[in-house]
Amino acid sequence: VQLQASGGGLVQAGGSLRLSCAASGRSFSNYHMGWFRQAPGKEREFVSGISRGDGRTYYADSVKGRFTISRDDAKNTVYLQMNSLKPEDTAVYYCAADLRRGLVVSRTPVVYDYWGPGTQVTVSS
Repeated sequence: VQLQASGGGLVQAGGSLRLSCAASGRSFSNYHMGWFRQAPGKEREFVSGISRGDGRTYYADSVKGRFTISRDDAKNTVYLQMNSLKPEDTAVYYCAADLRRGLVVSRTPVVYDYWGPGTQVTVSS
């Protein structure tokens, strides 16, 4: 599985960005998908996830109500719509695929099997 995230950039506080993550392979619909971020000097943290099948969504408290995750299995793509961006959202954002057969999307990076190279999001104040 190869993942490629795009859509990052520089935006002013209060603005919006939409990240996309395209996946290779024919079994995308079988993957739980997650978005993580890592700011300089900090650990990688869970942002949002979406389950395979029923598309249940999960969010970190810090982004709940501002970010929306979605997936289009026909396009092998997962999205992260980010609104009301804050300077503290500045980080490299990564998408990841979890091939486990469990039902729950994990918030733990080590669980994920495949990672994309990341896309930079910078929010200016």
